[in-house]
Amino acid sequence: MSLVTSLIFDIDGTLVDSNELHVQSWDRAFRHFGKTFPIEALHDQIGKGTDQYLPEFLTAAEIEGFGKELDEYRSKIFREEFLPKVKPFPKVRELFERLRDDQKRILLASSGKQKDTDHYIDLLKIDKLIEGCVSGDEAGRSKPQPDIFAVCIDKFQLARNQTLVVGDTRWDVEAAGRTGLRTIAVTCGGSDASLLRAAGAIAVHKDPADLVERLAGRQLYDGSA
Repeated sequence: MSLVTSLIFDIDGTLVDSNELHVQSWDRAFRHFGKTFPIEALHDQIGKGTDQYLPEFLTAAEIEGFGKELDEYRSKIFREEFLPKVKPFPKVRELFERLRDDQKRILLASSGKQKDTDHYIDLLKIDKLIEGCVSGDEAGRSKPQPDIFAVCIDKFQLARNQTLVVGDTRWDVEAAGRTGLRTIAVTCGGSDASLLRAAGAIAVHKDPADLVERLAGRQLYDGSA
């Protein structure tokens, strides 16, 4: 395995505890437009951007008819009611400080909108620790399509064989794999470890605090358990 020089982190469910809040906002939005779906089904698709999420639940005609309005409504209620409730997972800043001490480049890549990404960077207090970020606004298609990671690679001139992705859903793992990147997965976003391994994760850990412990043992960069 080549020396790891860069790490690309997903945000929702990986660095901040927001997945259940996204589920609630989608549930509210769908109900507002007269659609009801099982909570488990809504959760299973979390990690995708709107362009990939809506087709799992609405017909092409429904998306054409009110998809944009539904997305705008969901974004509004998420920012007003749910975003203030999002909390960082423990030791994210410590993890990033350790990575920087090890001379690693740190990037963020999220299917979310840039406005939300900026909020999370401030919430986590990591603006001085990261090299940059790519949001769903910069990519043609969101995860599990490879566009976001491909943009990140090109924008920051990353070497695929020297870069690791850290994410919490199978969509992160699949998108990274389609870009030729390996993924270390975390389960703090609610995904089962077996599902993440089946998607292709080279290792699965609990949360950012667990990754700090792996760094102490020099286990993170080689993907060992």
